[in-house]
Amino acid sequence: MEAGNKEETPLPSVLSRFQLSEDYGFLLPNPLTELPAPYGPWMEIARELPQLITSHQLRSRVHQMPELSTQHLRGREELYLAHLVLSFITMGYLWQEGEEGTVKVLPRHLAVPFWEVSQALGLPPILSHADFVLANWRRKDPSGPLEIENLDTIISLPGGESLRGFILVTFLVEKAAVPGIKAIVQAIHAIQQLDEETLHQALQGLATAIGAMGKALQRMHDYVDPAVFYAVIRIFLSGWKDNPAMPDGLVYEGVSDEPMAYSGGSAAQSTVLHAFDELLGIRHSQESTAFLHRMRDYMPPPHRAFIEEICRAPSLKQHVLCSGDARLRVAFNRCVAALADFRSYHISVVTKYIAVAKAKVGWAEAGGRAGPVAGRPPAALEAKGTGGSHIFSFLKSVRDTTRDGLISA
Repeated sequence: MEAGNKEETPLPSVLSRFQLSEDYGFLLPNPLTELPAPYGPWMEIARELPQLITSHQLRSRVHQMPELSTQHLRGREELYLAHLVLSFITMGYLWQEGEEGTVKVLPRHLAVPFWEVSQALGLPPILSHADFVLANWRRKDPSGPLEIENLDTIISLPGGESLRGFILVTFLVEKAAVPGIKAIVQAIHAIQQLDEETLHQALQGLATAIGAMGKALQRMHDYVDPAVFYAVIRIFLSGWKDNPAMPDGLVYEGVSDEPMAYSGGSAAQSTVLHAFDELLGIRHSQESTAFLHRMRDYMPPPHRAFIEEICRAPSLKQHVLCSGDARLRVAFNRCVAALADFRSYHISVVTKYIAVAKAKVGWAEAGGRAGPVAGRPPAALEAKGTGGSHIFSFLKSVRDTTRDGLISA
């Protein structure tokens, strides 16, 4: 992030360089909700996904779907909506019959366009956080506020209001992070300019943003039923890498004769916490770092590039240590503590929605509302997250190494 004159603000130019928005951060600003007319067959299926999956009709509808060329898609927004639509259809197709009824091949007329759109965006051909949250939101009233009552998803899956709540609360966490993303740019610029006052303000802004993310995450309890999340929603976020239900991966017909393996959707695919970690110099264990770096392959390339740019910037922690400035040290530690607190709270949320929900969901009891999986939560996800990590040991390790990043007095 190039240094300029002290009076200049690098913010708009730096953010746009990484396809970031001053108002929306990593979220796609005002995503399209309709594809051009030639792609009507995709949109028709996507709009009916929950019903098609629960009635076990999605696979037959996909088999009747025409093979459409991607050449009529124009611009980033159309590509993102196409990726969103095709990724949701793919997850429904794969998991319609639960983990006992998986398939080995994704049909050509779904696999080929999905692969081509993925290549154009630099994303993998699977549902990721970039689809599920960043590009899957719309305002009900276009002139209304960005509040959950005025928001809806564009494409859905089984899970009803709980799925909607899960996506939109995660959206609100991403939105709450926006001032923190801007604070990163301001902090790096301030270090380059040796502007300690601006650096102090940026660190205060970052800590406040992380606190706001935690408050947004608390709303998960108001909008998401743990039993529905555990027994219905989770399987549709599952991938086919390190998943016993699909040990050989998936053949994308017309793309490759060899099966390919991709991780499922995961909060670790959100660029926000990666960016905060890099700025604050947080160093995780070798195993956690390997998983987190693998999750970066599921981010839009410009967002990955933003993380890499932070890595190349002067070390904030070293600057604070060398400055001997007690105010900067306190502000830095406030950011690290806020990040550790956010991760602790995330652990408590995951505990409620996985460990506690698992204990409460009886097979017969949940059967009435579980639809495609007939009340049987996926055994492959009993100890793992949908991204493939051993979820509790991973989350606790990452929280603890965040705390280790505090500067002692």
